[in-house]
Amino acid sequence: MLRTGKEHLESLRDGRVVYIGKERITDVTTHPAFRNGARTMAAIYDAKCDPAATDLWYEEDGERYSMYFLQAKTREDLRRRMLAHKRIADMTLGMFGRSPDHVASYVTAFSYMPEVFDAVRKGFGQNILDYYAHLKNNDLYCCYAVLPPQAMRNPEYYRERKIQAPTLRVVREDDDGVVVTGMKMLASGAVFANEIWIGNILPMAPDQKAESITCAVPVNAKGLTLWSRKSYERDAASQFESPLAWGFDETDSMVICNNVKIPWEKVFVHNDAEVSRNIYITTPAHTYSNHQSTVRFWSKLGFIVGLASKVTQATGADKIPAVQEGLGRLAAQEALIGGLVHAQIDNCEPWVGGKFVGFNRRHVYSALLWCVENYSPLIDNLRELCGGGVFQMPADTSVIEDPELRKTFEEFWHTPQLSPIERMKLFKLAWEFTGSEFAGRHMTYEKFYVGASFILRHHNFREAPWAEFHSRVEQFMGSYDVPPAALKAVK
Repeated sequence: MLRTGKEHLESLRDGRVVYIGKERITDVTTHPAFRNGARTMAAIYDAKCDPAATDLWYEEDGERYSMYFLQAKTREDLRRRMLAHKRIADMTLGMFGRSPDHVASYVTAFSYMPEVFDAVRKGFGQNILDYYAHLKNNDLYCCYAVLPPQAMRNPEYYRERKIQAPTLRVVREDDDGVVVTGMKMLASGAVFANEIWIGNILPMAPDQKAESITCAVPVNAKGLTLWSRKSYERDAASQFESPLAWGFDETDSMVICNNVKIPWEKVFVHNDAEVSRNIYITTPAHTYSNHQSTVRFWSKLGFIVGLASKVTQATGADKIPAVQEGLGRLAAQEALIGGLVHAQIDNCEPWVGGKFVGFNRRHVYSALLWCVENYSPLIDNLRELCGGGVFQMPADTSVIEDPELRKTFEEFWHTPQLSPIERMKLFKLAWEFTGSEFAGRHMTYEKFYVGASFILRHHNFREAPWAEFHSRVEQFMGSYDVPPAALKAVK
């Protein structure tokens, strides 16, 4: 069933513990570091409740559910999912990478193949089906933390000193569940979420059984704390001054567990390092969630292209042929990623003997690699089109409060294209993409949100039809003979 934005905000007042530095925060809906981001999230929930928003919900047994919980059995089902991802991404300008439709897509795809989890322990398959129903029926926002802390790159450091490594692990098994302690990263959106999926997206050593736990935990679980990075929203004086950081800072948090109890019904993998990672690849889960990622990037790029064009219009550079060529290149790149998104659907793949369908893996991974490798050049293009315009504005809008300063501002900052205040508004928005601290976070995020680029290249290597490629080369080479004289010389 669908929940309203008000209901979602209320669900965040659940006693969760969030730290920014030494400050402990228990109500993210009112705190200056998070309140606008929380309202942005609430707006997504309200949009889904609109009876006319048929691209955001589907009906089943007389009830409406968020479209991202739709189990896809046809190509058209995949298209419906894509349209929902696009609508949600457009609402946040593509700034919320881990919006509620991301991890929900993981869990929906996991529900196709409960036998993968039963292979670890009988009953885990039913756990995943029950968890899918739990999220779907209650319209919950689940984020994830599926990476070990970077310190775990040197496990021998801890072994040599005989001290406990910081990564999250099972420290005790009880009749009613397991107890976990340690750290996981990086829970984007966690302060606005209801639950956290804890797992392992990277390969693990066979002896890392205690660390192989894959489970779900409420954000307000006893012993769980979120350590947030610096909030960009808190430093935003107004939406005019920081138009993106004001309401689109999804936040990133480290998850710290101190003897957190996980009931068995919320455990999906335990004591199996190989399966803990492989569940994402042996099911359609990884492509379902990362289809959302490519749709989200597509939405963001469309906004960047529009902003780049508006900047050139504001400076009068839009009539210069070289600038038009640059804008044409940007527009072509937006169309390219859009084409890759549609290719993931048009060339969909059957799963579970054709009972379900998934997005085309090759097109998902090629799109992801393109996004990771091209965001920096895209922003460089926007920066180039802005020129020094972002530095030529007064520090803030307080200049218009003083009559003399306002008169000077209106006289010297006026152009034939825009009024001074509209120019300031436009270039402050451009700065949020090209130079602010918020922009820096997105530059790093877009490079690593699916892992390092070499990991993506490995995904593309794994999914490539090498036998088909080789066969074409061999077939052509087999169509002509080696000259007899050359054969004779070899003999």
